[in-house]
Amino acid sequence: MPLVTRRNLLKASAVAGAYGAGMAIAGKFGLAEAAPEPQLLTALKTEAMLTEAGPTRDVMSWGHGSMPPVLRMIKGRPYAARLKNGLDEPTTIHWHGLRIDNRMDGVPFVTQPYIYTGDSFDYAFTPPDAGTFWYHPHCNTLTQMGHGMTGMLVVEDPADPEFDAEVVLNLRDWRLGGDGQFIAPFRPRDAAKGGTYGTVRTANWRQEPQYDAPAGGLVRLRIAITDVTRVFSLRMEGAEATVIAVDGNPVPKRFPLDLLQIGPGQRLDLAVRMPDGEGALATLEDIRGTAPKTIASLRAVGASLKRDIDDLGPLGQNPVPKADLSAAEQIPLVLSATAENAAVESICGTLGYSFWAINKVPWPGDTPDPTAPLAELKLGKSYVFNLENTTPHPHPIHLHGMSFTAISSSTREVMPLVSDTYLVQPDEKVQLAFVADNPGDWVLHCHIIEHQKTGMTSYVRVS
Repeated sequence: MPLVTRRNLLKASAVAGAYGAGMAIAGKFGLAEAAPEPQLLTALKTEAMLTEAGPTRDVMSWGHGSMPPVLRMIKGRPYAARLKNGLDEPTTIHWHGLRIDNRMDGVPFVTQPYIYTGDSFDYAFTPPDAGTFWYHPHCNTLTQMGHGMTGMLVVEDPADPEFDAEVVLNLRDWRLGGDGQFIAPFRPRDAAKGGTYGTVRTANWRQEPQYDAPAGGLVRLRIAITDVTRVFSLRMEGAEATVIAVDGNPVPKRFPLDLLQIGPGQRLDLAVRMPDGEGALATLEDIRGTAPKTIASLRAVGASLKRDIDDLGPLGQNPVPKADLSAAEQIPLVLSATAENAAVESICGTLGYSFWAINKVPWPGDTPDPTAPLAELKLGKSYVFNLENTTPHPHPIHLHGMSFTAISSSTREVMPLVSDTYLVQPDEKVQLAFVADNPGDWVLHCHIIEHQKTGMTSYVRVS
C-alpha cells in the first residue's frame, strides 16, 4: 500500500469536492438527490499471494488479485457506488458504522433484496460523520468475508488537523492450509465458544508489512479489525502512539495506546510520533495470546521533522445526538448460549447450528421471514440498552444505522466513547445510551461471525 501524504489527501479531497459541488441532500439520512458518478465495485473471485506456498484460489474481493480498495469519501458530501455481482452467489454491501438511509444498509430481507449473479445495485448516500469505517457483505458472511471481502472506508473531514502521512491497516486472518488453500471456515466446537481462528494473520493482505514514514513526523494510523473472529490487544513499540478516535468518533480525552483491546468490527485511529533516527522502527503488536505478535511496522525515513504530538489540534466532532438519560427508556439485552443445537433456516449460508441467542431468541439474521424486532422505538426518543453478557466469551456487539455511548459498566470504568460496536466482556453488564434518530429496521448482532450466524442476531425498529 503506498504511503498517503497530506498532499495526496488534499488532492483527493479537492476532486471529491468538485464531485459533490451543488448536490442537494434529501432529509437527515436521505438519499442524495443528485449523486456523483458511481464508483464501480465488482464482486468477483480471484487469486492472491497470501503465503509463500503460491497463489490462493477462490479469494473473493472487489478487485483482481488484490485487497479491496480503500474507499474515500468526504463528510457531508454525496457518494455513490454501483455494486456489480460477478460471484456465483448473491451478495450485498453493508457500510459498517455509517449512519445512512436504511435502504442503503445492505442487509438482505431487512433493508434490501439480494443482488444476484450478474445483477447490480446502486448505493447512494451522504456520510454525516468523518472517521474510519469499513465495508463488507451481509450475505453468506462467514464465507464471503472469510475469503477476502472486507474493505476499508475513510470519511475525511477537511477541517481535521494536519498529519505528515497516513497509513491504513486492514487487519484480518485467513483459514488456509499448508498449501496456501482455504480449509473449513469453522469448527462447530469453536463456534460454540469464542470462534474459530484463522491460520494466517495479515495486515493489508500481507504478513508483517513495513511502511516508510517521515522521521520525527506525525502519522495518522487508521486501523480496522475486519477479521471474523479475532480480538486484539494492541500496543506500539518504538514510538509514542496516542489514541485519537475509536470507531470513527474522536475520543473525549486522548490517551496513550497501552494494551488496548478491540474486537471484530471495531476501528482505531492513532497519532504516531515517528522516531527521529533514520531507519528506526515503530512496531504495532498484538499481545493477546502466548507471545507478542508483530502486526505491521513503520520505518522512519529522512531528516527528522521534529513534530510534537501535543501540538496536534482536535478532530472535528460528528453530529451524533446525545441521549437524554432522564427520559430514556430502558431496553434489556441479554447475550446467552442457547440449548437449541439445531439448524436454523437461512437462505444465505446457514452454518447448520444454533449456539447463541439475544433475549433467548436465536436468529441467523438472513431469513426471508425474520423474527419480531427486539424493540420498537419511537423516532427521536432516547433509549438505554442494558446489555448483559451471561457467557464466558467476549462479544463485539454492533448496531447498524445509529451510534451509542457507553455510560457504565459492572466490571470497569468506561470512557463515554461514541461508537457503533462495543466489545462486551464475559459476565459484564454495560449501559449503552443512544437516540433513535434514524428510521427503519436496524440489525444488532455479534461481529464474531460464527456467533452472528448461529443465533446472536436481532434488530430494532425505529418509526
